Amino acid sequence: MIQSHIIVLDLGFGDAGKGATVDWLCSPAAGLGVSAVVRFNGGAQAAHNVIADGRHHTFAQFGSGTFSGIPTLLTRHMLVEPIALASESLRLAALGVPDPLSLLRIDGRALLTTPIHIAANRAREDARGSSRHGSCGRGIGETARYALEYDAPTVSDCLRPNILFTKLRAMAAHYGPLIAPSAHRYEPIRDLVEMYREFAAAIRIVDGAELARLAHRGRLIFEGAQGVLLDEWRGFHPHTTWSTVEPRNARALLAEIDAPAYTLGVTRTYLTRHGAGPFPTEDHTITIPEPHNTTRHYQGPFRRGHLDPILLRYAIEVCGGIDGLAVTHLDTPGTGCAATGYATPTGIVDHLEAGTWQDLDHQRHLTALLTTADPILTAIPADPAPWLEHQLGTPIILTADGPDRHDRTPTHPAAAVA
Repeated sequence: MIQSHIIVLDLGFGDAGKGATVDWLCSPAAGLGVSAVVRFNGGAQAAHNVIADGRHHTFAQFGSGTFSGIPTLLTRHMLVEPIALASESLRLAALGVPDPLSLLRIDGRALLTTPIHIAANRAREDARGSSRHGSCGRGIGETARYALEYDAPTVSDCLRPNILFTKLRAMAAHYGPLIAPSAHRYEPIRDLVEMYREFAAAIRIVDGAELARLAHRGRLIFEGAQGVLLDEWRGFHPHTTWSTVEPRNARALLAEIDAPAYTLGVTRTYLTRHGAGPFPTEDHTITIPEPHNTTRHYQGPFRRGHLDPILLRYAIEVCGGIDGLAVTHLDTPGTGCAATGYATPTGIVDHLEAGTWQDLDHQRHLTALLTTADPILTAIPADPAPWLEHQLGTPIILTADGPDRHDRTPTHPAAAVA
């Protein structure tokens, strides 16, 4: 029955419509026989807006197939924030999802994001002043950073209170000078351990074999978070996320179970970016309404710009290629323009070299180039999808001309993944 599992990626800076795409793929209308949504990067900072049958939810840690009753697997690559997860579960229950926590499976090796990480993240970002990196303020970078050097708490530690207490106390002492000298006091840490013990009792903690079990039952949809242009190794430093956004980890997970993958890239008909960082086609005169994305204290303003095939082709190259495109926001008036090149002090640029993985010097070079680049804009057709398909050399298999699940339309190449 299954020809391939599907990896869904945002080719931009995020907010392109990954969640809505995953929701449709998991819906009865798609008929794909999905057994689970698999999260393979990021954490509680994700904000995947889904509107289906009159319900709206911004998915963070739950997979965007939840409205269709599809289980979510949070893999070892996820950063799990139990307090935010419990809050999200309550919101989903209020929308009519029965017992949302029963739909979760969490790999015990996943790192925990704690209030200590969040406080440290915000303190560090506040200290940067006008040189902020554009953090969401949700502790993601601190969770990943701490685990590089120290014995960090994991989801499975929630089953071992004494071990968890020791790890949390050490972490609080480490961050004390940054957040508060009294951060390592016993009482709050014991309260946190008890909260996490209750969390562990309410969810299903699994091992690495869970992926194969779910794949045996049906198709898997791998739901990426953030955008490829924010990737920790391939994005434009320092304005990146502490997460591997490109499909390296998703493909590695599928290789472990010897399963094929179809990679689906998602893009709007124009480009957006949330927070600080280079954005060559940004245009402050663009006023396309954005009901679910606003300026936030830590993340910064929601920015709009013209379509940029140069950046999208770069993202596709970074991904090692993709198999198909989903194009969203065809219902908006668009901007009518796209970048065909950048004017730079050293000449015209119409291609960005991906470089090698983990080459941060190259990424900083690209950041400097994009910060000073002046886009060369050209008019594009009123229906930009065919033009974009030609520019990116990738077939469009799904389009969306509205925010609702029913606004999505598969095109004829969709049979490739059916």
